[in-house]
Amino acid sequence: MTPESQSLSGRSVFITGAARRIGAAIATELHAAGMNTVLHYRTSRESAQILCDTLNDRRPKSAMLCAGSLENAAACESLAQSAVSAFGELHALVNNASAFFPTPMGKTTDAEWDALFDVNLRAPFFLSQACAPELAKNQGCIINLTDIYAERPLADHPVYSASKAGLLSLTRSLARELSPNVRVNAVAPGAILWPETGESEAIQNQILGRTPLERLGNPADIAKTVLFLIQDAPFITGQVINVDGGRTVVP
Repeated sequence: MTPESQSLSGRSVFITGAARRIGAAIATELHAAGMNTVLHYRTSRESAQILCDTLNDRRPKSAMLCAGSLENAAACESLAQSAVSAFGELHALVNNASAFFPTPMGKTTDAEWDALFDVNLRAPFFLSQACAPELAKNQGCIINLTDIYAERPLADHPVYSASKAGLLSLTRSLARELSPNVRVNAVAPGAILWPETGESEAIQNQILGRTPLERLGNPADIAKTVLFLIQDAPFITGQVINVDGGRTVVP
């Protein structure tokens, strides 16, 4: 922490999709910086409980679980209330939860559209709306996890790409709507983890071949960027940071 950094000791953060992968890395990083963490999960209860127990072993009563769906405004409102109640206040919201699967033209259904937009765009909006009064009271911030595909659409994933493009636009809109008391920024991962459904070796090599650093990133790269935006960026709002190994500078 630099001399200009604000101390995060005792401050609280609500992280959606925190049980595994990038969400768990963000939770671990912010907890190590002193934050109390509210860990949201939907179905990954075992992983969430293990993470929560690990964090509480490191610092007692510093992590709590928050389970639930993100499918509608009422559910988001309930989760936000639980997140604020967990530690009696809230200083940061990290909209990390995300849905990802292909939606080829000619084969995509209404249900697939809704599944992607509900989690990737609707939920961040209604969670932000529900948390905004508490965040404003504490001069807090919101971090949205977008994707480099928000600006460079991924083949066979038009609905996913559109939902993340919407989240990028929402980030900038909320930065205006919630100023001056709440900062809103985004982090856009590039090739950090391969999808759990897997990618062929050929596709992996193609992606890495178009990444100047020629390797995968690490969830810690995303987590440290989120920490920077919360702790060291008091004059940054409405911005997106691409953490992509240089992928977005390649035509």
